[in-house]
Amino acid sequence: MATKDDVCAVIDGERDALVDLSQAIHEKPELGFEEHVAAALLADALERGGFRVERAAYGIETSFAARAGAGPGPHIVICCEYDALPLIGHGCGHNIIGAAGVGAGIALRPFVDAIGGRLTVLGTPAEELGGGGKIKLLDAGAFADADVAMMIHPSVADVGWAPHIATTRIEVAMHGRASHAAAAPWDGINALDAIVSAYTAVAALRQHLKPGEKVHGIITNGGAAENIVPELSEATFQVRAPNRRHLAPLVERVMGCFEGAATQTGCTMHHEHVGAYAELLYNGPLADAYRDNGEALGRSFIDPAIIPLSVAGSTDMGDVSHAVPALHAMIRIADLDVPGHSERFREAAASPAGDAAVLDGAKALAMTALDVWQHDGLLPAVRERFAARTAHP
Repeated sequence: MATKDDVCAVIDGERDALVDLSQAIHEKPELGFEEHVAAALLADALERGGFRVERAAYGIETSFAARAGAGPGPHIVICCEYDALPLIGHGCGHNIIGAAGVGAGIALRPFVDAIGGRLTVLGTPAEELGGGGKIKLLDAGAFADADVAMMIHPSVADVGWAPHIATTRIEVAMHGRASHAAAAPWDGINALDAIVSAYTAVAALRQHLKPGEKVHGIITNGGAAENIVPELSEATFQVRAPNRRHLAPLVERVMGCFEGAATQTGCTMHHEHVGAYAELLYNGPLADAYRDNGEALGRSFIDPAIIPLSVAGSTDMGDVSHAVPALHAMIRIADLDVPGHSERFREAAASPAGDAAVLDGAKALAMTALDVWQHDGLLPAVRERFAARTAHP
C-alpha cells in the first residue's frame, strides 16, 4: 500500500525539476497544435520518470501518452494542457497544468505496479480557441478504458469543481462586391457594413440574455483598403450557455443577427461552427476527495455553490466528463481581482504562487489517484454519481 506521504516525498524530491519545467513552458508560449517544445519537454520528463512514452499519440503531432502499470485495477488518466493564447502567452496558466500533471504521474509511477492499477499521463493540446484537443483524443479512443480522468487548472481560488458551460465558436464571412469607394461606391456592396450590422445586432441581443448565456466576438477582417468597398469581411463569435440544450436556441438567435445583416446590406453570408464544447459534469465524490487532499496540504477551499454562472468559462474537458468520471479542480495562483486571460494572470503563472501550485497540484492529484485505487468506497461512489449525471445532465 502506497501512502500519501510516499507520493508527496517523490514530488518534493522533484521540486526544482518540476518548477523549471513549468517556467520553461511559460517562457516559450505556443498556440494550439503548435506546442512542439512544451510537448517534448513534458514527454522527456515522463520518459526519465520511467514511463513508456508514445509521442504524437493518437495521430496528433503535439500529443503524447505516457503509460505505466498493467494490472487489473482502475485506469486513471491525468490530463496535461500546455497551449497558450495569442499575444498574452500563458495568460491561462497552462504551463502549470502540464507540469503538475507530469509531477503527479512521476510521483505515482514507483507504486502503480504494486497497487495493480494502470496510469496514463496524457498530453492534451489545443484547449484554447476551440481547438478541442481532448475531443479529438476522445474520438480517437484515448479515454476508452479510463475509469477516471483528472486535471487541475490555475485560478483565483481553490475549489474542487467550478461551473464550466457549453460553447460553440462561429466563424462568419460576409461577401459583397468591390468598387472604388470614392468614384463609384454605388457599384459596391459593402461586406464590412454587413459585419458591423451583425455585431451591433448581437450587442443589442446581449441585454436580453438569461444568466449564464454569453455572446462575444471580434471582427477579424474588415476589408483590404479604405478606398475599396470591402467585398469580404469576417468575424468570429463565441456563444455560451449553461448546457448544450440551452445553447442550441441561443445559437439560432445569434444566427438571426447574421442573416438579417446580410439581407439588409445585400451581401451573402457563409458561416462555420468550430470548437463546440459540452458543459462540464462535475463528479462530487471525486471533487470532495481532491478538496480533502488539498486541505491536507494547507490550502483553503471555497464552496463551489457560491460561484455564479456569470464568471463561468468553457473547456473541452466538458466533453470528457460526459464520457468518463472527471475531475477539473481549480488551484489558486492569484487574488480574486486578477482576471484570467490577462497579462496579470500570465505573470501569476510564473510567480512563486504559480510554482507552489505546480507542486501542490501534483501532490493533490497524486493523492486523489491513490484514493481511487486504494479507498474501497470511492470508485463505486464516483461511478454512481457519473451514471446519475449523464442520465440527467
